[in-house]
Amino acid sequence: MTARHLKPSSLVVARARAILAGAVFENSGGAGGCSDGEEPLEELSLLVETAGGEEVARVTQSLRKPVPGTFLGRGKVEEIASLATSLRADVVVFDNDLTPAQARNLDRMIGRGVIERSEIILGIFARRARTRAAKLQVELAQLEYMLPRLKRLWTHLERQTGGIGMRAGAGERQIETDRRKIRRRISDLAREIRQIESRRQRMVSSRAEHMMVSLVGYTNAGKSTLMRQLTGLEVAVEDKLFATLDTKTGALVPDRAGGVEPPAGMKILVSDTVGFIRSLPHDLVTSFHATLEEARSADVLLHVVDVSHPRFEEQMDVVERVLEEIGAGDVPVVVVLNKIDRLDGRDGLGHVAGRHGDAACVSALTGEGIARLRERIVMAAARGAEDVTLRFPAADAETMRYVFNHGFNIHRRYGDDGTVEVSARMKPEALARLAGEGSGVELTAGAGGPAASAPVADRGGV
Repeated sequence: MTARHLKPSSLVVARARAILAGAVFENSGGAGGCSDGEEPLEELSLLVETAGGEEVARVTQSLRKPVPGTFLGRGKVEEIASLATSLRADVVVFDNDLTPAQARNLDRMIGRGVIERSEIILGIFARRARTRAAKLQVELAQLEYMLPRLKRLWTHLERQTGGIGMRAGAGERQIETDRRKIRRRISDLAREIRQIESRRQRMVSSRAEHMMVSLVGYTNAGKSTLMRQLTGLEVAVEDKLFATLDTKTGALVPDRAGGVEPPAGMKILVSDTVGFIRSLPHDLVTSFHATLEEARSADVLLHVVDVSHPRFEEQMDVVERVLEEIGAGDVPVVVVLNKIDRLDGRDGLGHVAGRHGDAACVSALTGEGIARLRERIVMAAARGAEDVTLRFPAADAETMRYVFNHGFNIHRRYGDDGTVEVSARMKPEALARLAGEGSGVELTAGAGGPAASAPVADRGGV
């Protein structure tokens, strides 16, 4: 094995003819752990297509548990080998993670390359990575995935072990050399990624005065299209899995939404993040912690859901689990039911929205429902604000500027005595700072309660 073999490849099946294989387990009802009603291997087919491969056949087997040596039963493996020959398949892609021993046995029995679901995902990420941070994170995930599987890559060499005093053969020695090189590279990558994460944390902290909204969701749920609608940014939009890997941030536009006017000096920043998927490799989630810092530090998460997908609620569960894993489980959530333009009928849409914390129903493609969603975001920014009426000298430009930078729904009325009366919604901390400045501001009225806003439930909505 030459030095180039140590560099993670894209691990993709570009232009390859692929047989898809998986097990339907009795306790899950679907291939690879999919639930009842899901077409076995459907998502794997999309992954292979995204990676550039061509599906030529699907093979599944009902099992109580995986067969230790070959994952599928020997008869089913022989069937796959026969199909691979007759269909001139290049690879067999499993919708499951295999043990190194299972992968080696399947390679030998089928006579074709065997690729796992995680390898396909890692390969897609490697092809889509554009920034330095994303490339480093993907390489780290690939190396950590590769490390326990090195022996499989050396099956073409004899081990040449013998009795007492015999040394290991060339393959065994080379594996140890490769392991040391990979561990050193992993250490270097982890150190550089920590530096990136530290810089990103400082960048996120520098935005503390702004409200942060982060888009999260299952891959291909329409986050990038929604990002374009909310911010006007010309982000890339593709109808493919994992079209976005690098976080993008833009300001919410327009400034006024749904009758709730944010402070003139306040920015509401919206960030797009990488999409999630069932069985996302753990090493990949760990590597992308730096990129996902935006979600952990957000004031509100917009959980974008493709409501036209037949199993959208299962996809929502996947996203919830990943959010918990990355430490964003306590961030308030607005569920956004996207792609309503694809629904045949909308009779039950209101019921579905009610089950998920009064979810916003939108079509990011056509713009339907976007104005209402903007209103929800601005109302979330105003949550906790109180209705107040202030009086101060009309010539006090500094106080007026402060109120316009920290107050919601501001209305002014000038008096004949040289004062101005301002009614607005202000958060208690902003009001306290204003009073503490000793600027002669008089609080003439206060509602004594929070401004109207949509409810925030536990993992529910804003």
